[in-house]
Amino acid sequence: MLLHVRALTKAYRNTRNGLETWALNGLELDVYRQEFISIMGPSGSGKTTLLNILAGLDRPTSGELCLQGENMLALNADELALFRRRNLGFVFQDFNLLDTLTLAENVALPLSLDKRGGGDIRQRVDEMLHFLSLGEQMQRYPYEVSGGQQQRTAVARALIHRPRLLLADEPTGNLDSASARALLELFQQLNSQQQATILMVTHDPFSASYSQRVVFIKDGRVFCQLQRSSSQPQFFQSILDALAHVEGGHELA
Repeated sequence: MLLHVRALTKAYRNTRNGLETWALNGLELDVYRQEFISIMGPSGSGKTTLLNILAGLDRPTSGELCLQGENMLALNADELALFRRRNLGFVFQDFNLLDTLTLAENVALPLSLDKRGGGDIRQRVDEMLHFLSLGEQMQRYPYEVSGGQQQRTAVARALIHRPRLLLADEPTGNLDSASARALLELFQQLNSQQQATILMVTHDPFSASYSQRVVFIKDGRVFCQLQRSSSQPQFFQSILDALAHVEGGHELA
């Protein structure tokens, strides 16, 4: 098991009336190595809060959170920053690339921050960009390439330090349909060929159909789960059916 989440809660207090709102309410989740998982749920279900806590950007009110046996909640700020940099990769809806750096320099940034040797950095960056079909664009700047190429650069940057877990937050949100499909196929390729473990938050059932397992969250808890055991079109239909149950509040049969 790679990620172990138990009885995770997150409460926000209203400063005006003192009332608490529970974004997470006893959520439990296990993620195994080399899984590609999608997290879905209605607005306000807690999926963004969960992702922020997994990313170390927020702290829960209570619960357990362990990655590769390491208790993330026991780390101080400096330890957590180092742990995040070495163990987690992030892909967001906004590409978050630096326009003053080339694609290669953007990808190299995590290794530079970790004070890796220059020769090792150049080799790793070259290999990653060529794997993602960006070798010919590596000396260009983000504003000189397409949105799909920018997002693939963001994926390369997220994976360059070989993280244990890749977290993706609505990664297709700013892409056209062709670029979105290409990115999702890339995730599948990274999962199968590079043994990447991916946890993706998405509202899009088509995107979720590329994953191996879909976890539906409602009211801060895991409501139900689907394991892919058929073709992608069939899995897509199963996800649509499950979403109807989630929104209606009925458990799956």
